[in-house]
Amino acid sequence: MSLELLLGATAGVLLLGVLAVRVSVRLGLPSLLLYLGIGVLLGESVLGIQFSDAGLTETLGLAALVLILVEGGLTTRWEAVRPALGLGLLLSTLSVLVSIGVAAGLLHLLLDLEWRTALLWGAVLSSTDAAAVFSVLRGVAVPRRLAGTLELESGMNDAPVVIAVVVFASTDPIGWSTAGLVVYELAAGALIGVLLGAGGAWALRRAALPSTGLYPLAAIAVCLLAYSAGQGAHASGLLATYVAALVLGNSRLPHRSGVVSFAEGTGWIAQIGLFVMLGLYSVPERLPAAVVPALVCAAVVLLAARPLSVLAAGLPFRVPWREQAFLSWAGLRGAVPIVLALVALTEGGPQNQMLVDVVFVLVVLLTLVQGTTLPWVARLLGVVSRTETREVEVDAAPLDEVDAELLQVKVPKGSRLHGVYLRELRLPAGATVSLVVRDAEAFSPLGETRLREGDQFLVVSTRDVRDATEQRIRDVDRGGKLVRWHARDDRSS
Repeated sequence: MSLELLLGATAGVLLLGVLAVRVSVRLGLPSLLLYLGIGVLLGESVLGIQFSDAGLTETLGLAALVLILVEGGLTTRWEAVRPALGLGLLLSTLSVLVSIGVAAGLLHLLLDLEWRTALLWGAVLSSTDAAAVFSVLRGVAVPRRLAGTLELESGMNDAPVVIAVVVFASTDPIGWSTAGLVVYELAAGALIGVLLGAGGAWALRRAALPSTGLYPLAAIAVCLLAYSAGQGAHASGLLATYVAALVLGNSRLPHRSGVVSFAEGTGWIAQIGLFVMLGLYSVPERLPAAVVPALVCAAVVLLAARPLSVLAAGLPFRVPWREQAFLSWAGLRGAVPIVLALVALTEGGPQNQMLVDVVFVLVVLLTLVQGTTLPWVARLLGVVSRTETREVEVDAAPLDEVDAELLQVKVPKGSRLHGVYLRELRLPAGATVSLVVRDAEAFSPLGETRLREGDQFLVVSTRDVRDATEQRIRDVDRGGKLVRWHARDDRSS
């Protein structure tokens, strides 16, 4: 294919993918189904584009998954996931083991699969999909703790599942050394992610880059480097990527909003490209034979493996049954199981082609069932958040020549900054509000200027008090203008 045709086809697919987001919102369908449909339409069975290289599809799928995890890590706020850290970690480790065991046992009985094959199928089906979870959660107003739990789980459970798929797809014997290797890969991957994420944040804060557009590129490059370093150390590159992005996204990054926006854009490109490619790789003529096994697998996942795995993770934390039911139903499957099935195909041989077809049909079925009903299920279970309050957004830009920083603050709906006079902010000495933008009009504020929802204001701060300034703004956003007095009263009592 000539360059002009390749670029034109790529641009056309991206535009269709972007438009599909709007269409999916109106129809109430997850956009990934439309992306898969675009890929099938372009494939050899309809428009004739041939794409059957399983190894290349696996490689490109993992590359897209890395970019999706980068977006997930950079956009996840530590304040949201910290209350759910223990539950999220158990969902991404213990629940994976429970899900593999339950699914393997039932598939061995129902489909008469050999035990190692059943374990492989159970491993492929056990991972939730980061892209599907992140996209669906944007439209479901659930409490931060539940959303943070799902984000943490979907971002971290890919790593142990990939290891499990590689282990079960190979013909090597499984022993205690295998368990030790798994522990090493996860621990080393997490450590590499923390070190590179913290190091990257430190470097970006001190690097006076000549263009703001270079900061997003540098941040994503750090996360990609974490993946390469993890794989190079025979550790989990996926876990290193997500942890590095999580550390970076919650660090004091210059131009953080620009970094996050760029990451969201690359995440969307990765999602569109990934699902279109998987649709392109599929062979519709083979799919009817996979419908019955896919229905069995879907029933096993929905009715047994996922609920029991959530129950096992939730027991130590006494999670209410309504929240457990929501977490169980929100375990969305998307492109990740298809990519994992391709890993099994390349690692284990052509006998796993049926697994690829079954997982493709299963993903479509579960996405239709779960993705379209998740908002309704959340309302039915009473886990919908009653308010749509969002955390205050604070972006920072370095002013290197005057040793200061410029903070840009957006006052979200429901923030307790609403109604606060600027003099009541009591910012540290060395910080001042220099500009307020309200209803598209900018003005220089006074101490008697009162903040409103939807306002944006600029704070100029010396670097010495920059952290204290941001912390004070966030404290008032959560607790109101008297937040420090209340904290002092709580400590004294």
